[in-house]
Amino acid sequence: MGKPLFYEIVEKPATSCIIGICSAIWFYIQKKNIGYSHVGLSYETAIEGHHWRIITSAFSHISVLHLVFNMSALWSLGVVEQLGHMGLGVAYYLQYTLVLVVLSGVLVLGIYHILIQRFKVDYFRRVTAVGYSCVVFGWMTILSVKQPSSKLDLFGFLSLPISFAPFESLIFTSIIVPQASFLGHLSGIIVGYAIAWGLIHGMNNFWAISMLGWIVVIFVFSLKRSGAYDFNFLEIESVTDPSLPSVRFLGNGRTLQMSALPLEGVEVV
Repeated sequence: MGKPLFYEIVEKPATSCIIGICSAIWFYIQKKNIGYSHVGLSYETAIEGHHWRIITSAFSHISVLHLVFNMSALWSLGVVEQLGHMGLGVAYYLQYTLVLVVLSGVLVLGIYHILIQRFKVDYFRRVTAVGYSCVVFGWMTILSVKQPSSKLDLFGFLSLPISFAPFESLIFTSIIVPQASFLGHLSGIIVGYAIAWGLIHGMNNFWAISMLGWIVVIFVFSLKRSGAYDFNFLEIESVTDPSLPSVRFLGNGRTLQMSALPLEGVEVV
């Protein structure tokens, strides 16, 4: 007999919080009748400056089956939080979840860009992706390298060897759910291997908090600039040199002029 649910929640605090957040967002989406086009990530919306969709698409689910599959897999993968003795643990889990969310989203946009611009496959221009699958597939991959003897439990009764789970799940979801984002899942696997093999490393609390801060800043400004949400306390305008954007905080009348270089980098992505 397994442990009571309460004890498992205590042992997987980060996973439990993420599942709670995704479930609450799903409930809100259903209540407000929000669709793929409102929160999903596509190449077309990305080049229009909707960079905030990299975050909203990751935590949003439209179908309850999609939500249940992802959260069931994520719950099983939460064992990473209990592997502190192997150099993993809660901090590692949170730090690299942040990396997986951002880099898998950026990578899938990069793949779309190559397919559209190089191979002229315009179909991918408007393909819209939502769901936490990129991160789930990333953690499947990391765990398959770090602890290949583990099992991935789905829905409480289906158990897969973790060493094959990333590609088994990739093929399974592509067959069972034809509209599943093959490239999105593949992006999660690629970033997962990059983390597991040490190609992406060095994350600690300082870099994670710094990265989170930049994500919040870019999220807010892309929402404002794309017109998706009107922040009444912010106004973006050009001052002195039209090429240098400035940010005005309307509450106190202060104006902050910023270098265009970071924003140019964001626009390219």
